[in-house]
Amino acid sequence: MGIQKDVRRAFKLVRDVSASRKAQKLLTGRLAALDTLPKNHFTIAVYFADGPVNMYQLRQWYKPLVKLAETWPVLVLSRTGGGTLRLMQESPLPVTYVRRVSDLEHVIAEQNIRIVFYINQNPRNFQMMRYGRMWHVFINHGESDKMYMVTNQFKAYDYSLVAGEAALARLNRVLWDYDFDKRAISIGRPQADHFSGPLPYTPDERQVVLYAPTWEGDRPAAAYGSVATHGVALVTALLGTGEHRVIYRPHPRSGVVDHEYAVANKRIIAALSAANARDPAAHHIFDTGPDLGWQLSAADVAIVDISAMVYDRLAAGKPLMITRPVNPAALIDTSGYLSDCEWLEASDASEIPRVLRALANNRTASARLDAWVHHYFGDTTPGSSTARFHSVVDGLMHEWKRHAAIHAGDDVYDQSDATRDLADRDLAERASHESERRATDD
Repeated sequence: MGIQKDVRRAFKLVRDVSASRKAQKLLTGRLAALDTLPKNHFTIAVYFADGPVNMYQLRQWYKPLVKLAETWPVLVLSRTGGGTLRLMQESPLPVTYVRRVSDLEHVIAEQNIRIVFYINQNPRNFQMMRYGRMWHVFINHGESDKMYMVTNQFKAYDYSLVAGEAALARLNRVLWDYDFDKRAISIGRPQADHFSGPLPYTPDERQVVLYAPTWEGDRPAAAYGSVATHGVALVTALLGTGEHRVIYRPHPRSGVVDHEYAVANKRIIAALSAANARDPAAHHIFDTGPDLGWQLSAADVAIVDISAMVYDRLAAGKPLMITRPVNPAALIDTSGYLSDCEWLEASDASEIPRVLRALANNRTASARLDAWVHHYFGDTTPGSSTARFHSVVDGLMHEWKRHAAIHAGDDVYDQSDATRDLADRDLAERASHESERRATDD
């Protein structure tokens, strides 16, 4: 069995290396046809050092950032070939490819970047954070109670934009000597102001159930995925009633680590297809689209794993259930919403129609939900979170101008000094490119 795993990994490595070279060649051709960026135009950068597999993290910010760009021009700095190709195909924001440190230096020298947003904790973030005369701001790619949300890496950024009181309390339990009043700023969930879009089906009397599981995780402590433990049973039960419409939106990484998980994912997809063949009016959906919004607002109830999807749905203020992890090593933060949520045990997955009927008649559960929505996101009136986001950015821009005026005569930041050792750094970066490529799944 160990030999088979080694063989699979070897084939994957060869395939990925080939794909990466092909992406580089294709990207070089495309970039040659593009005009150069307008100089001194962009004031905000979004730093993305990952490949296509983590595009979902950036997609969540497309609409809020497009709105922000109406006031402050936004540029995406992409560090991988595959990620840049995908961004050029779908991003509503301008994108530039900065594979090497020298490419990054060139863009910084020609633009007026004052704020850099980071959406994850990629190790290559630190190649951008070397610049001291701009604000480095962590905006994350979602709100959740995962252990990822309490990492000491928050301290590396000048500021972190968090959802609300729950996020502040979570960080306060873990971080020592951190200036929460200054560096952690609550803005709610700007994405929730864009939860809309055309429905791919005609609404009828069926109860719409969104099942949005996360992936299986790469270690027992993060084994939150439910596809193999809950998913097949609950989807099968819902399809059998004739009273439900299922929207199945699995995590893009589902099955990349665990073969059994991949098999269960395929079984669910096949079951949806077969149900639609029997009853086309049911219009069950296997959702792999890049946009997340209409699913959260259209579903009558959502069933999700411990992931950012819990809090995306929570921001919508509508009924949801959380699958309880079967792996006893999976870490669960029970100090927040997960201490008071509606859990779905694996043993009850096949009884999900009955469970959902009971939830619909539970007024106490509805009241609890409203209280937690406010605790995590504050004022969820449409547009309020976007207003807070823009206000914070305006404030940081004002502070940037103030500091720039104070230090206008300083020469501590000399561009010639900053670029002197580029050749050595690029050589080292090329030497480690393969390991970094594998780490970012490009």
